[in-house]
Amino acid sequence: MSLLKSAEDIAGMREAGRLAAEVLEFIAPHVRSGISTEELDRLCHHYMVDVQNVIPAPLNYRGFPKSICTSVNHVVCHGIPSPKKSLKNGDIINIDITVIHRGYHGDTSQMFLIGDCSVLARKICKVSQECLYRGIAQVRPGAHLGDIGHAIQTYAEAQNFSVVRDYCGHGIGKVFHEDPQVLHYGKPGTGMRLEAGMIFTIEPMINAGTYHTRVLPDQWTVVTRDHQLSAQWEHTILVTENGYEVLTPRADEHLDLIKAYIPTS
Repeated sequence: MSLLKSAEDIAGMREAGRLAAEVLEFIAPHVRSGISTEELDRLCHHYMVDVQNVIPAPLNYRGFPKSICTSVNHVVCHGIPSPKKSLKNGDIINIDITVIHRGYHGDTSQMFLIGDCSVLARKICKVSQECLYRGIAQVRPGAHLGDIGHAIQTYAEAQNFSVVRDYCGHGIGKVFHEDPQVLHYGKPGTGMRLEAGMIFTIEPMINAGTYHTRVLPDQWTVVTRDHQLSAQWEHTILVTENGYEVLTPRADEHLDLIKAYIPTS
C-alpha cells in the first residue's frame, strides 16, 4: 500500500477531518462537572450519526464498545465511557473523536479542564498541546519521523514530564491505523523520510510521572503505572509540498502558534 494519498484521498480526508473537529466543538459546552462520560458518548454518538451522517469509527472497532474515548486524569488513552464515571471539579479529560465519512477517517482529540484545576493539571495540559504543536512544526518534505519525536521528547522532558512509549501516532486514510508509526520520542534525522501526500496523526501522550503504563482488565483502558496525571492532544496532518496542513483544525484553536516552532534551517 502506498503511503502517498491521491488528490481525491486528500479531499476526502480534509472533509473527514473537518467533521471530526466539529464533534469536539459540539461537545465542548457539555463537558462540565456532574456529567457522566457515558452521557458525553451518547451526545457525540447522536451528533455524529443523526446530524453529521458519519460513522463513529471506535464503535465496535476490535470490540471497543463506545463511539468515543474518554480518558480522565491518570487514564492515558482508550478510556471507555461509563455511567459510573462522572466528571468533577479539578478533573482533566481527553476526548478522542474519530469519524468515518465516505470511507475516510478523521481523527483528533482535545483536553478539557473541569472547574478549578491544580497547577500541575493546567501545566500538563498546556505542555502536551505545545508538544503537539512542536511536533507538527517539524513536518515538511525531506524531514524525518525522528525529527517529530525528538521535538516532542526534548520539550516534554525539559518541563519535567515524560513521553509515553507504548502508544504512538499512525498513518490514516481509508484505514483507521496504517503505516507509518509516528513515535513521540526519538533522534533527529532518523526514521522514515517524509514526502508530500503522506497523512498521519501526531498525538503525544505526556505523563506527569513515569512514562510506564498498564492496561486495565477491560483490555482497553490504559493508565499511568504510577497513577499520576496524563494529557494528550491529537491532530491529523497532511505533508504538503512545502510544509504541513492540519486536517482537523478547530475554530477555537490558534494554529498560528505552530509557526513559532518551525525550524529555520
